Amino acid sequence: MDDYTDLPEDYYLTTSYYYDTDVAPVRIVAGESFASYVVPPLYSLVFLFGLLGNSLVVLILIRYKKLKNMTDIYLLNLAISDLLFIFSLPFWAYYAAHQWVFGDAMCKILSGIYYVGFYSGSFFIILLTIDRYLAIVHAVFALKARTITYGTVTSVVTWVVALFASVPEFVFHHVQMESETHKCTIHYPKHENDWKQFLTLMRVVLGLALPAVIIVFCYMQIIKILIKGRNERKQKAVKLISVIMIVYFLLWMPYNITLLLQTYQDSIFSCGLKNDCEGKLSVAIGVTEIIAMIHCCINPVIYAFVGEKFRKYISIFFQKCTLVPLCPGRDHPSLDRSTSSYMSTTEHDISIGL
Repeated sequence: MDDYTDLPEDYYLTTSYYYDTDVAPVRIVAGESFASYVVPPLYSLVFLFGLLGNSLVVLILIRYKKLKNMTDIYLLNLAISDLLFIFSLPFWAYYAAHQWVFGDAMCKILSGIYYVGFYSGSFFIILLTIDRYLAIVHAVFALKARTITYGTVTSVVTWVVALFASVPEFVFHHVQMESETHKCTIHYPKHENDWKQFLTLMRVVLGLALPAVIIVFCYMQIIKILIKGRNERKQKAVKLISVIMIVYFLLWMPYNITLLLQTYQDSIFSCGLKNDCEGKLSVAIGVTEIIAMIHCCINPVIYAFVGEKFRKYISIFFQKCTLVPLCPGRDHPSLDRSTSSYMSTTEHDISIGL
C-alpha cells in the first residue's frame, strides 16, 4: 500500500491529465448511498459464486478431464479469465464503501486486470462459439483443426490481444483527490473526448458487437444442421445454444447501451435534459455493470456443468473429496471410454452442449 505522504505537495495540481467521472469498475458519481450500501454486498456475492464455480471448472478440467481437446483448453481459459475478472472485486467493493486506500500502482494494476479479464472472457466465448461451429457444421475439417496444439496457440494469442486492448486502462488510471478522499479514476490525456469515445467504442465493439455477430452467425448455421436431424439429443443442444445466446445478450447489452449513452450524452441530450439524466446514467452504469458481472458466475453453468460428463465428475469429486480436500493421490475414473463406445466425436460434442 502506497504512502501518500511521500507525494509532492503540488502532485494533484501539476498533473497534466483531464479527469473523467468514470471509476473502474465502480462508476457511481451520483447516488452515493447506492455505491456505499448496495455495491459491496453485490460484488461480494459475484466474487464468492464466481470463485467457487470457476475454481471447480479449473479443477475438473485439469485433474479429471486432463485437457484432452480444444474445447477443454478454451473452457479452462474462459474460467481463468472469469477468475481474473472477479479477482479485483473485493478491492472495488471496499472502495465503493470507503475510499481508495490501495495506492496509485494498485489502481493501475487492478483496473488493467479487470479489463484483461473482461476482454479475454469475450474473446474465449467467441473461440468456444467457433469451436462448436467447426465441430458440428464442418465435422470433417474439425478433426484436423480442433487439436490441443491449435487450441493452445490461439489461447496464447487471445491473451496477448486482451492484454494489448487493456493497455490504456493500465496507463490512464491514476489516484486523485476529490472531496478530501482518494479516488481511483481514469485520467485521459489531451483530447479527452476523443480518447473517451474511442475507448468506449472499443469496449462495446470487442465486448458486445463482435461476439454478437460471430455468435449469431455460427449458431444460426449450427441450428440449421441440428434441425435437419430429428434427434432428441440434438434438440436439447438447440435449446442450450439458444440459452447461451440469450443469456449473453441479456446480461451484457444493458451495460454497453448505458455506457454508450453516457459517453455520447452531449450529442444525444439537450443541456437541461443532460443535467437531469447525468446522475441517473451514473447509477444506471453501476447497476448494469453488476448485472453484466453475473455472467462470470453463470459461465460455469452454461458452458460446463450442463455437460453430462461434468456433472458426473462433480459428483465423483464431492463423493470422494468431502473429508479430504482435493483427494491427493487418488485415481479418478475416466468416463471417456464408456462414452466413446456408443457415440461419435461430433455427437459427443453435441450431447454435452459444448
